[in-house]
Amino acid sequence: MDHIVVVGSGSGGTMAANILRRKLDSKAVEVTVIDKRTEHYYQPSFYLIPFGYLEPEQSRHIDELLKSGVEFVNDAVTEIDPDERTVTLAEGDDLEYDYLVVATGHRLDPSATPGLVEAWQEGDDVYPFYHYEAALELREALENFDGGTFLVTQPDTPIKCPGAPLKLTMLAEDYFRRRGIRDDVEVIMTRNAEHHFGVQPYRDALYEIWDDRDIEFKSNVSVDRIDPDAGVVHSADGEQIEYDLYAPVTPQFGQEAITDGSPLADGSEDGEYVTIDQHTCQHDEYDEIFALGDCENAPHSKTAAAARKQAHVVADNLEALVEDKPLRANYDGYAACPLLTEKGKAMIAEFDYEDSISAPVESKLNWIMDVNVLPTVYWDAWMKGYDPLP
Repeated sequence: MDHIVVVGSGSGGTMAANILRRKLDSKAVEVTVIDKRTEHYYQPSFYLIPFGYLEPEQSRHIDELLKSGVEFVNDAVTEIDPDERTVTLAEGDDLEYDYLVVATGHRLDPSATPGLVEAWQEGDDVYPFYHYEAALELREALENFDGGTFLVTQPDTPIKCPGAPLKLTMLAEDYFRRRGIRDDVEVIMTRNAEHHFGVQPYRDALYEIWDDRDIEFKSNVSVDRIDPDAGVVHSADGEQIEYDLYAPVTPQFGQEAITDGSPLADGSEDGEYVTIDQHTCQHDEYDEIFALGDCENAPHSKTAAAARKQAHVVADNLEALVEDKPLRANYDGYAACPLLTEKGKAMIAEFDYEDSISAPVESKLNWIMDVNVLPTVYWDAWMKGYDPLP
């Protein structure tokens, strides 16, 4: 019996495992998912929880999501040996595989920014909201905030959901207006790039919104360190940005099992990401290995929407490989980012490797789709391996 091992039970891994289980004969192919965590969080809720637009109970136990016939191993992966086709576990026995799907996602490392851990754990004005606990804490901090500088920064590393810092910034500005304290708050976001959003025509539409609402964007800012005692962010070029309430995006990297415990990322520019063919999602050296989502080096935006499309490509191509057929499924780089601009309004940015897809239009319908509809679709369809939306 062939054995497919899926490393990671995040969005990409869970979807891929469930699609594979549905497509392949359970008498001929065994599917195993490995993850050190048992709780699967709806990460798009992390920038909505602080404003009360989604309630905190946005997680499921992995056993609720995986189809019957998918084995779950609750353990940490420490090494992957693609030559021996083995996965080494921290506590259990090594697992052998015939085919491997890598979906390990990003590793958040707040210690990579000097002062961030201390500022978060010891103070009451710094909340790195990509962490669930910080998103919860930011909710109370916003309620108690009565004026000053609200600051959002981004790290030099790639990040999952590059639109999330913009969404948090715009929702915060709108929140301050609704509370009647907007005149007492300066709203600033930084990024170590020329623009706050990488894809046109959404970038220009966002600039118009930010100019109209007096949201300041500081370009080409590389965060060097945080001084929590002074309430100051120091940039690499010597600039100092003061804050009264600060929501930094944590630096993000590849998982150590990939970067240090396997050769799968050796071909990437920085050694952080599994190297794959950007269309087939197949590893560029090991034919029996596929990767998807935030852990690989295809030039797409790192969003659940991208992983959702890749999961079907990976499953289709793995099915073809198992059946000794040519790989025919191709991922076109599709990604989507609902850009929530204020309470009740959102713009949907959709794009692929070549071009933008949707128009840069704000609407109430887009808000309803993202806040009221998508969480249910995510849990009940996408994570189960079904895709009712185009």
